[in-house]
Amino acid sequence: MAQHKEPTPEQIVEQKVYREMGLTDEEFEKVIEILGRKPNYTETGIFSVMWSEHCSYKNSKVVLKRFPTSGPHVLQGPGEGAGIVDIGDQQAVVFKIESHNHPSAIEPYQGAATGVGGIIRDVFSMGARPIALLNSLRFGELDNPKTKYIFENVVAGIAGYGNCMGIPTVGGEIYFDSSYEGNPLVNAMCVGLIDHNQIQKGVAKGIGNPVIYVGAATGRDGIHGATFASEELSENSEAKRPAVQVGDPFMEKLLLEATLELIASGHVVGIQDMGAAGLTSSSSEMASKAGNGVELDLDLVPQREKGMSAYEMMLSESQERMLVVAKKGKEEEVKKIFDKWGLHSAVIGRVTDDNQLRLLHKGEVVAEIPADKLAEDAPVYCKPSKEAPYYAQYSSLDPTQTIAEPNDYNTVLKQLLSSPTIASKEWVYQQYDYMVRTNTAVIPGSDAAVVAIRGTRKALAMTTDCNGRYVYLDPYVGGAIAVAEAARNVVCSGAEPLAITDNLNFGSPEKPEIFWQFEKAADGISEACRQLNTPVIGGNVSLYNETKGEAIFPTPTIGMVGLIKDIDHITTQEFKKEGDLIFLIGETKSELGGSEYQKIVTGKIEGRPPGINLELEKKIQDFTLKIIQEGLVHSAHDTAEGGIAVALAESCIGGKLGADIQLTEELRSDFTLFSESQSRIIISVSPEHVERIKEMANELQVPIKEIGIVKGTELLITHHGKNVISQPVSELDAAWRNAIPDIMRSGLLKKFNMQEISASLP
Repeated sequence: MAQHKEPTPEQIVEQKVYREMGLTDEEFEKVIEILGRKPNYTETGIFSVMWSEHCSYKNSKVVLKRFPTSGPHVLQGPGEGAGIVDIGDQQAVVFKIESHNHPSAIEPYQGAATGVGGIIRDVFSMGARPIALLNSLRFGELDNPKTKYIFENVVAGIAGYGNCMGIPTVGGEIYFDSSYEGNPLVNAMCVGLIDHNQIQKGVAKGIGNPVIYVGAATGRDGIHGATFASEELSENSEAKRPAVQVGDPFMEKLLLEATLELIASGHVVGIQDMGAAGLTSSSSEMASKAGNGVELDLDLVPQREKGMSAYEMMLSESQERMLVVAKKGKEEEVKKIFDKWGLHSAVIGRVTDDNQLRLLHKGEVVAEIPADKLAEDAPVYCKPSKEAPYYAQYSSLDPTQTIAEPNDYNTVLKQLLSSPTIASKEWVYQQYDYMVRTNTAVIPGSDAAVVAIRGTRKALAMTTDCNGRYVYLDPYVGGAIAVAEAARNVVCSGAEPLAITDNLNFGSPEKPEIFWQFEKAADGISEACRQLNTPVIGGNVSLYNETKGEAIFPTPTIGMVGLIKDIDHITTQEFKKEGDLIFLIGETKSELGGSEYQKIVTGKIEGRPPGINLELEKKIQDFTLKIIQEGLVHSAHDTAEGGIAVALAESCIGGKLGADIQLTEELRSDFTLFSESQSRIIISVSPEHVERIKEMANELQVPIKEIGIVKGTELLITHHGKNVISQPVSELDAAWRNAIPDIMRSGLLKKFNMQEISASLP
């Protein structure tokens, strides 16, 4: 490939080349001030990626400071590859969630696959062995062939990478809504286990210590990927297809095993994944965190393409690469470990004492930048914030006044169960290997996934949650609900919530109403985390999720992990035994704003979402966990999308058992059945435990009432004595289980012109 002739520093200024890289005039002036001169092309590129929103959080940092990030069990909060929480016995859990939204919009298979690969590296670079993967996905409506194409290939990409790695994909969530049509969300989460004495950080310590490149050779894929992730998708995005990296999970598996062996050897003092901004971010961040500098000789970087420039090598986001700072004199031992695993390794530089990121190429110094200015001194913006006009408009709108009472509740329930957002995701997770390593105790489909910890009686429950409709209608309340529901799901599985990692997906922060959504959602998340004792230990911000000026629903995805202290406490949502009594914990109100029922009946999302009382939520969660730990509960299921009727149907379907339910709320029947009021959990218990449960509920002042019995093979629901639902569980199962497979089979993808679909992608 012919070498591109790079513009001179003067041409960069005159032609404003820096703007094409994503720097503003003011930012470029700051670069000149830092360097005391005009930057060359390589230096301009380095600043542009490190000062992109994706790497620097320049538009979001002021808001992120509001999060509670510490707690008695937090061993590592935000700032490293992943957060770490103590789980006792000198063990800890490591986890993080990150987005790969824009790459997945234009190259769905590789975009999703490399998103999985990147989050796995974040976890094992901390010294942890990954034990589970989850995801949170958003797509347009499935009646659109482009959406089907993206959906199918994102799922295939996640499955292809995770399955090859031998890490089970155990859970997640998927929503379908037209707001995500041009800009799907692909958020990947990884959970790992570590012993306290193996915790590793990304720091370039020790003057003179060697800097070692390990993993795949560097190519031209992914150049300016961080910048691409920091701008709105448009008609021109297709031209940026080369910015999407290509993953090799087999290489990553070798890299994982080699890295963990290296850390166990004691020869390493710092290690970091080459993720967004590749060699640039890993080298400058490691140097900055240690208060040191790094000098790299780029001629020594393993390259898979000829004639690569310094600019290309530093900005490449080729996958499956790590940067290691080893102890001086241990270079050969490090090389032997990577040779054993058949991996490239090369000493490409050293730690220096001058705080400079210095790059040599072909015998010349091609870049010299203060590392801390690059990694820590990006401009920080506090964008204008203005309440979105729709928020006030919706304040006076009562969704209960816009919905006529249906004639046939059985039909409505089946419609809800077959809605792609609620319907079984078995079509998706059957493509994942969720049982590999045989530690998976609760497979995908229940409130939370559960993975047992070998050699102990402990297990980890994990989930991803967010309802973007709620956040759109009321960002503060929606943000709080996302945390509360994640915690509720973990509690229903028998676990104590530990901490969260978040993936904050929003539109352009340049728009005051979007920044308002961002701020308010962060405030809601913060307050819920404080009330529920679940600090934020890390995460990711993904802004500019827009197409043709239209933003996605604000979607601050919450990834949560909880500790199950004894595997006997593991609880699932399905009814277990005929004759068990069914209780509803919590209260039902007429809350239909943002509900699946509202969408199905009116085709609109409007009004206000359900309210949330965080003090009551905490009481209900504490009570539920206590009765589970005392062995009083056979099943527990969070009541979420679709309301009580859907939650009961799901518990019946899972257990292949019917239920006879009597509801007495002083509400219209459809509101009683399909309201999405928060802080509600359905449990089933043996008759002999009823008095003890009522006694404990009374002590803790938790609202609870008996609503029915597990019985027969039909779901029967009466409201004030009137029969409103009467359906064989087998028919409900068919509606729920077959919905997505039927949609994907109708008009198989091969019938569409793939070139036309690809050309129409944003």
